[in-house]
Amino acid sequence: MRLKISTKTGDDGTTSLLGGERVSKNDPLIRTVGELDELNAVLGTAKVELAFADPQSEDTKLLARVQMELFSFGAELMRPTDDATLWDNSVQFLETRIAELESRLPPLVAFVLPGQNRASAQLHVARTVCRRVERSLVGLLETQVEPRLFLVTYLNRLSDLLFLLARAY
Repeated sequence: MRLKISTKTGDDGTTSLLGGERVSKNDPLIRTVGELDELNAVLGTAKVELAFADPQSEDTKLLARVQMELFSFGAELMRPTDDATLWDNSVQFLETRIAELESRLPPLVAFVLPGQNRASAQLHVARTVCRRVERSLVGLLETQVEPRLFLVTYLNRLSDLLFLLARAY
């Protein structure tokens, strides 16, 4: 089946949720999912910069994995499941990578000024977009009956990882 890109159903300022319900494109859920999409695109740019900076880097595979997880994350927001354990492995993976990077990097003794090189700068942009998505998600979850705090945990770890990756490059 071929998906049609221009359906014209959003011309009235609404969009469809996964269950078919139509909501405003300014709905907090849609804004958060849009920011998540932006984060995924920024990570794609960072991945290209990392591959250019170090063609042998395993970090490009790491970012590709995160991008795939962000697609699942968006689906989770659009149609929540009751299984928070879906994210346990993802959070643990990020925590393991964070520990590895922290053990390799010198102790942080001063503020880090973004812009040491293109790869590092792009990772800092991704980190700040990640923090914005996290803030939007917290705001969204404050209005829902059953907050999915494990998604906030994932984004919090991801921003930590992006900060460390930016330092590493």
